[in-house]
Amino acid sequence: MTESHLQRLVAVMDQLRSPGGCLWDAEQTHESLLKFLLEESYEYIEAVETNDREAMQEELGDVLLQVYFHARMAQEHPTHPFSIEDVAETVADKLIRRHPHVFADVKVSSSDEVLENWEALKALEKGRTSAVDGVPIAQPALTLVTKLLYRAEKNRLDLDLPQDINTPTAATEEAVGEVLLATIAWATSNGIDPEGALRGVSRALMAQIAEIESTPGAVG
Repeated sequence: MTESHLQRLVAVMDQLRSPGGCLWDAEQTHESLLKFLLEESYEYIEAVETNDREAMQEELGDVLLQVYFHARMAQEHPTHPFSIEDVAETVADKLIRRHPHVFADVKVSSSDEVLENWEALKALEKGRTSAVDGVPIAQPALTLVTKLLYRAEKNRLDLDLPQDINTPTAATEEAVGEVLLATIAWATSNGIDPEGALRGVSRALMAQIAEIESTPGAVG
């Protein structure tokens, strides 16, 4: 039977981390690789946003490399080792548990019900008692607020959110925060991902800057 390329990647990573392999790879830790995991994820996002299929394949491979790299290092842990097979088993079991409408006899009529079931099962599995349990506070503020609003909606919590998104006269930290919160709430309540929307206009802004810079005499 021909070896799959996923199995081949396991063998490659094993050789790189083993004695006689790559000195740099052997020195890495979970902590030292975190920046690369973020960087590769952002590069894949850019490839998707620009609809670059070749880049998507390459960057997705780089993200996959990070998963395999971390899993290979995890095998070396003295008391709690795990492998890429353990990682795959865990996520496959989770997908089956979280999709009872596919793998069991639960009935759903919409994707909203699917998400509600997912969150309910997740809370039950992890013993969560609050809608904010498990939300990583260290993530960027835009995605943090978006996640908190999502959790509140799925848990049917009626938040008291600022409604007026007009720019106040005085730009204080509190006023700016309330305007941003109102804007994010407005976006999410209308099914718009605020991060994606902001990234979209940022690309238009970059194009505008490039156009200005390419105009003779435009840059003072």
